[in-house]
Amino acid sequence: MLRRFAGYICSIPVFYLLSFPTGVSASMMKGDGQTSYSFLEQLALFITHPIVITILLTIGFLGFVVELFTPRIGLPGIVGTSAFLLFFYGHLVTGLANVSALILFAVGIVLILLELVLPGGIIGIFGFGAFLASFFLAGENFVYTGISLLIAFMISILACVVMIKVYDKKMKFFKKLILNDSTSTELGYVSNKNRTELIGVIGTALTDLRPSGTVTVGDERIDVVSEGGFITKGSQVKIIKVEGSRVVVREFVKKENE
Repeated sequence: MLRRFAGYICSIPVFYLLSFPTGVSASMMKGDGQTSYSFLEQLALFITHPIVITILLTIGFLGFVVELFTPRIGLPGIVGTSAFLLFFYGHLVTGLANVSALILFAVGIVLILLELVLPGGIIGIFGFGAFLASFFLAGENFVYTGISLLIAFMISILACVVMIKVYDKKMKFFKKLILNDSTSTELGYVSNKNRTELIGVIGTALTDLRPSGTVTVGDERIDVVSEGGFITKGSQVKIIKVEGSRVVVREFVKKENE
């Protein structure tokens, strides 16, 4: 039932766009000199009202925002796209815009989608710029269009915050595009071999530690750093800490009760 309803909503703007030539040719002059408008032209005049424009843009952006929290393209995306297409349809029929505005809108959407899979950020900036420019190119008044876009943005951002903070929703749309795996030690990823087995082992300073130097543990030479100050060559040292490739030692005193 939901799919059928979504398909019906999606077919509305398609029907309007396909019937554009018929709607324009349907207008004619009455005998008394008054202009007769077809139903589609009356609808277009209604769509281009400043309040209706704000509502359509808000619905469009809200649809896209909600779509970010769904795993696949669904009803919110269809409704949002339909609202944007109705916006352009009204301005096309009333002669306020031409097809170039709709083409610019489509190019912006494509570039934004490409930004999701391509590295960098320039494509996304150009895409978002083309996306916004298409509304200004189609709008009759830059000020009204800017105010409508600002209101739509503010409501959409508020809706996004509510979805995340109140309903604890995750942006599932980006789930497959973001690497969630972390290269942590718990998962078996290490940048250097961690020699934790050396902790507590006694060795001999092969060189003076100032504070770095070399000690021998059995037949193995290990680069170390002394915990305190200077340790002379030949002194016995105890390994007290291992942090990745950094081995910290302390001078070992035999009278020390360990």
